[in-house]
Amino acid sequence: MALSDTTMEGERAALPGWLMRLVRVFAGIGGAALVAIMLVTVASVTLRGLLGRPIPGDYELVELGSAIAIFCFLPWCQATGGNVVVDFFTQGVGPRATRALDALGDLIWLLIAALLLWRLTLGGIEMHEYDEQTMVLRLPVWWSFFIVLPAMTLLVATCAATLIAHLRGMRT
Repeated sequence: MALSDTTMEGERAALPGWLMRLVRVFAGIGGAALVAIMLVTVASVTLRGLLGRPIPGDYELVELGSAIAIFCFLPWCQATGGNVVVDFFTQGVGPRATRALDALGDLIWLLIAALLLWRLTLGGIEMHEYDEQTMVLRLPVWWSFFIVLPAMTLLVATCAATLIAHLRGMRT
């Protein structure tokens, strides 16, 4: 089993190895999207400076790439315990109470992620039905959902796995 960090100092919550491998793959996709965004931006700024003409639709490409990157990084952030933690409230409580609060946070994030997945699925279907396109390049917006929806599904699975790990940790 692969491991991911939790909010407890020096403690790790066990997550299935297959899940961590998938999380890493999506984080890699997010990283590739960021590199692509960077290259488009540099090329567009360079062309604007040299020729007075930027890459047409550069803002659209950055927008779609940013959405893909953000959604691909969310499972990694959850799996590695990278979310913001306000430990001011947990300084005086024991490890079991901290794990309980971590589990509560995981449950809330799981519910939010499931809600987002549901609404993004419906939104992607609607964008496909109405043939929503970007303004300049006329790219179908729903194409980005081929990466965003699996990333959100992975976030839901990761939230469930971290919730289970924290609940198991409460018993020890």
